[in-house]
Amino acid sequence: MDRSGISRVLRAGGLFAALSEDEISFLAARTSLRKVSAGDLLFSEGQPCAGLYMVASGRVKIFKMSPNGREHVLAIEGAGSSIAELPVFDGGNYPASAAAAEASELLFISRDDFRSMCLEHPEIALKVLKVVGARLRRLVGIIEELSFTTVRHRLISWLLRRARAEGQTKFTLDANHQEIASQIGTVRELVSRNLARLQAQGLISVDGRQITILDADGLQADLDSVV
Repeated sequence: MDRSGISRVLRAGGLFAALSEDEISFLAARTSLRKVSAGDLLFSEGQPCAGLYMVASGRVKIFKMSPNGREHVLAIEGAGSSIAELPVFDGGNYPASAAAAEASELLFISRDDFRSMCLEHPEIALKVLKVVGARLRRLVGIIEELSFTTVRHRLISWLLRRARAEGQTKFTLDANHQEIASQIGTVRELVSRNLARLQAQGLISVDGRQITILDADGLQADLDSVV
């Protein structure tokens, strides 16, 4: 990817949409491209923050590890998403780990360069606060789900969110049962068991990695029953 390609990715990400072409070019010249393979670690929780990443292509998972080695996925970020905005601002360490969920191309902007750009263009800082705020709301939702709902309800919620994101009732899983388990805070066996139960009840259809929501209202009613 050349500098013009890097400039297009920076602008498409949204954080830098207010910058002029000259300013985007200036930032692109200080941005490095990193190609990573599936499973490659970008940074680990507790490491000093070196800078901010933007996903040009592929997907990156943000996760935390429990003391017993169990992984919980906080988010899967795709093309156009930024990663590690908060520690860039507060100067702290990375609060979670990040790894490539698949082969990906990432843009990296050093902490010093990004902070300098924010000082010159406060509107960038406001956009970052909006991103951080959305992430905080998502984390609050994760805490509520883990604290107050069953694996069944967390799986139903995950399936409905995925269907809404796809804009249709039929979609292909891009994650195996273990990866889904990591996202909803459980183990693979319980994901498989609950998918089978939902299918037996006629709420969904499972054909390999393809899921079809047969009764969205029934799934939503199941969720509403815990409120």
